[in-house]
Amino acid sequence: MIPNKVKVAGIDYEVHEVDGILERFNTLGQINYHKGIIELDSSLCQTRKEQTFVHELLHACFKEAGYDEQDEEMIDRISNVLYQVLKENQFAFGD
Repeated sequence: MIPNKVKVAGIDYEVHEVDGILERFNTLGQINYHKGIIELDSSLCQTRKEQTFVHELLHACFKEAGYDEQDEEMIDRISNVLYQVLKENQFAFGD
C-alpha cells in the first residue's frame, strides 16, 4: 500500500498519483523537495507504482540527509533492492 503522506527527517511529503508524467517527462515519478510532493504516474500497474514510490522516497531520504547531488543510477539500483526486501518480507512498522 502506498501512503498518501510520508515523513522523512521531519519533513512531510504528500504522495499523489498524476496523469501523464510518463508522457510529459519520460519518467515514472518525480519529487518536488520544496513543495514536499512525490508524484507517481497514475497509469502504472500497482507493483510499478510501489517500486517508483520507493525510488522517490529514497531520493527524499538522500536529500534530507544532506545529499543534494544524487547519482540516479545508484538511487535506481538501491531502490529496486529496497523495494524487493520491503515487499517480500512484508515490513510494517508502527501501529
